[in-house]
Amino acid sequence: MEFFQKAKAVRMRNVHEKYLTADEDEETVTQDRNGSDKRTRWTVEPVRGSFEVIRLRSCYGNYLTASNERFLLGATGLKVVLSKPSRLDSSVEWEPVKEGSKMKLKTRYGNFLRANGGLPPWRNED
Repeated sequence: MEFFQKAKAVRMRNVHEKYLTADEDEETVTQDRNGSDKRTRWTVEPVRGSFEVIRLRSCYGNYLTASNERFLLGATGLKVVLSKPSRLDSSVEWEPVKEGSKMKLKTRYGNFLRANGGLPPWRNED
């Protein structure tokens, strides 16, 4: 967590060499190879009363939010979205977990933020 204590803003690159990006619709989170885009910059906000938990705010002022909505029907992953909650709750709180030289983000519910490789190929069974 000490990395995030000193950081005012971060850019997060995943294992696919893509950056976590706030979409222009101000609701969707995507991945992009262009790390210099302003939409890849996330402001770090420490959660009061906790040294281990942060919030990440996009350039649009919305928060990176763990939703309960499935990413894809039949898939195990849940969507991450941008939101402006009326009350800041645990859905916008993330715990940085250091693993070697890498950093993972974990929700308060124990799920990790992870990149998906994109939509699965559709099979034409005809």
